[in-house]
Amino acid sequence: MPTFQYQAMDAKGEQTSGTIDASNESDALAKLRTNGLYPTQIIEAGKTAKKTAAKKSGSKAGPKATTGGRLKPKVLMIFTRQLATLIDSGLPLLRGLTVLSKQEPNPVLRGTINALADSVQGGSTFSESLAQHPKIFNKLYVNMVKAGELGGVLELVLTRLAEYQEKAHKLKNKIVSAMVYPVIVMFIAVAILLFLMVFIVPKFKDMFAEQGGELPMISKVVFGFSESLIANPYGLPNVAYLLIVLVGFYFGFVAWGKTPKGRNAVDAMKLRLPIFGDIQRKSAVSRFSRTLGTLVTSGVPILQALNITKETAGNVIISKAIGNVYDAVKEGETIVTPLQASGVFPNMVISMVDVGEETGQLPDMLLKVADVYDDEVDNAVTALTSILEPIMIVFLALVVGSVVFALFLPLIQIINDVSNQ
Repeated sequence: MPTFQYQAMDAKGEQTSGTIDASNESDALAKLRTNGLYPTQIIEAGKTAKKTAAKKSGSKAGPKATTGGRLKPKVLMIFTRQLATLIDSGLPLLRGLTVLSKQEPNPVLRGTINALADSVQGGSTFSESLAQHPKIFNKLYVNMVKAGELGGVLELVLTRLAEYQEKAHKLKNKIVSAMVYPVIVMFIAVAILLFLMVFIVPKFKDMFAEQGGELPMISKVVFGFSESLIANPYGLPNVAYLLIVLVGFYFGFVAWGKTPKGRNAVDAMKLRLPIFGDIQRKSAVSRFSRTLGTLVTSGVPILQALNITKETAGNVIISKAIGNVYDAVKEGETIVTPLQASGVFPNMVISMVDVGEETGQLPDMLLKVADVYDDEVDNAVTALTSILEPIMIVFLALVVGSVVFALFLPLIQIINDVSNQ
């Protein structure tokens, strides 16, 4: 019967290694789990050198893999889901990483997976290996995996993490779609208006100047605006100066928004916007509830979970409110009081958290709150899109229609004068 060398973790999360006799790798895995061990590596004795040599030779083939870059959330989400499925199917962690590395098309993720496999094979825990790549795996990811390792439920935690990423990605896409639509329509409206004012209106103005006669007021306004745009002091038309000012204002606003004071003001403004502010607030509450609920459910201590949630809140105002909750819980108080004092979280959230604390079901209650607010954000975005579409179409029609009306009204007057004569 073959002998297998293994590295595993016990129920306390401590590393252990040794050998075990089994008919095959699956049999060895089953025996280890029966003994209360959770293997991270199983290799048949005598094949270690061959596998290492094969790994080295295989690393020379295929596209070049790199580490240290950033990944799109969707790519990381798929990796997490696949790894959870492989581990849940009974594959050791190291074997699962090797399988995913061979099929991964993204060079950054492939290089990172290889680095993770090398680190785990060298004796590090999976969470320690993940912490070496902070640009890809944030604190929430690392701490959840660490809790899963300590509790011996890594596959369950990875599944929860994949579900969290999927729902967070879906929520973000909904909000982006709601914000992008009016911006695109406004950009198109401004571009069409500038094109008409710079290239079309001057030709009509010259034509009407040759004909003479009194122009309607709307035509005078449009022609005056066009003339102010194409006037060229200092060698450039005013429209060029306008674009330079707008671009400069945009980059200046972005730079100011990255400062502590600017970020605080911008995030506060996001929550106070007439229509979009409600969506921003609901999405922030959903993110807070889902992050905290997922962490606590996975076994992360409440103080550590609050600290991670604060750092991943995505909004300074929400982050400060969570910081106050952290300070209060650290002093032995409940979560409800600082949540209520912050003025950020709705009464329904505070009530549900209060019930969750009293019944000892806080994680489940937080996840229910997240589901409720995910649905509310979905409904709000759908309603907002249905309202914005006709409004933006009418706005675009008014802008273009006003310019066209200003151009053709004098032309109609000229035609009538000619007909009367």
